[in-house]
Amino acid sequence: MNDLAYLSIAEASALIRDKKLSPVEWTQALISRVERHDGRLNAFLRFTPEIALSDARRAEAEISAGHWRGPLHGVPYGLKDIIDYAGLPTTAHSAILKDNIATADAFVTEKLRAAGAV
Repeated sequence: MNDLAYLSIAEASALIRDKKLSPVEWTQALISRVERHDGRLNAFLRFTPEIALSDARRAEAEISAGHWRGPLHGVPYGLKDIIDYAGLPTTAHSAILKDNIATADAFVTEKLRAAGAV
């Protein structure tokens, strides 16, 4: 596959569903891209590749076992720093919230995780 960073979600989802693209391979390609460019772009306040890879491995195991949750299963995503992800800081990029750790997932985070998104 050429440049995995330019796959649309629809394209990648179909490839993942058909077991022609590994969620781990796609996630690792995107992590490498962030690591290569984010020092210059500063697109991420908090980058959690270890969580992404863990979720990608889980998605890949489920899909390999024949359990495909739907079109977001194995698809990497990024959350803005205003959306809670349990156990991680949610600061809205504000000094006032610098010590705020989310105690629960936001509704959208729950839905993404339930769909098997990475």
